[in-house]
Amino acid sequence: MLTCPICQQALVAVDNGVSCPLGHRFDRARQGYLNLLPVQHKNSRDPGDNQAMVEARRRFLDGGHYAPLAARLAALGAERAPQRWLDIGCGEGYYTAQLAAALPEAEGYALDISREAVKRACRRAPQLTWLIASMARVPLADASCQFLASVFSPLDWQEAQRLLAPGGGLMRVGPSSDHLLQLREKLYDQVRDYSDDKHLALVPDGMRLAHGETLSFTLNLSEAQDRADLLAMTPHGWRASAERRAAVVAEPLEVTVAIRFDWFERH
Repeated sequence: MLTCPICQQALVAVDNGVSCPLGHRFDRARQGYLNLLPVQHKNSRDPGDNQAMVEARRRFLDGGHYAPLAARLAALGAERAPQRWLDIGCGEGYYTAQLAAALPEAEGYALDISREAVKRACRRAPQLTWLIASMARVPLADASCQFLASVFSPLDWQEAQRLLAPGGGLMRVGPSSDHLLQLREKLYDQVRDYSDDKHLALVPDGMRLAHGETLSFTLNLSEAQDRADLLAMTPHGWRASAERRAAVVAEPLEVTVAIRFDWFERH
């Protein structure tokens, strides 16, 4: 179901890579992923999260701090039992691996624009097809997926709709207005207020919100490394001042995690 990112024709396996009828060829990296991000589709030399950000997220997530979130995502994926699924913006693969474990019979794909992220992610679940690719030009065929996951990731709604088979859906996982509120109060003089439902205005015709829920729990971050990693893996790591970030790292922090799970079906 892979398509060529240059000409959009079907890709087939050849030797240690894939190729299309027009001869565009993409070799599989030593780690196991395919790089389907042509240089003309890059906005920078190394787009996406850098090595430091990826490593911070890996340490934090492997510490189990967001384990309830990953478990709920996996359960919601298992309930829908897709034949083929895709994690859009998979990062370093923590949530992707949980989905893969919950969907052992399904054909799974995962992509991110960051080479550093995908290099690490593909070790978590080698049975999946791991891709460096743009979420605005996903190299998969139209109507090829029954389940899409988008976890803390930007989303191209039109591209998501293109990928979904009729009756399939998108599980969008992201922060509610209370997410990391205590952290944001320490970092900014004025905490930006935003609506939990603002993303609903972006949903295209032909897709509808079929299910929504919020998962909330409290984190007690007693280790300085955990607090530093949380900052590094969020936009607050570069938005807030150095002084405010240092103050957060210096003292134990109790913070609320409040995550929305919204299921949008194509109809």
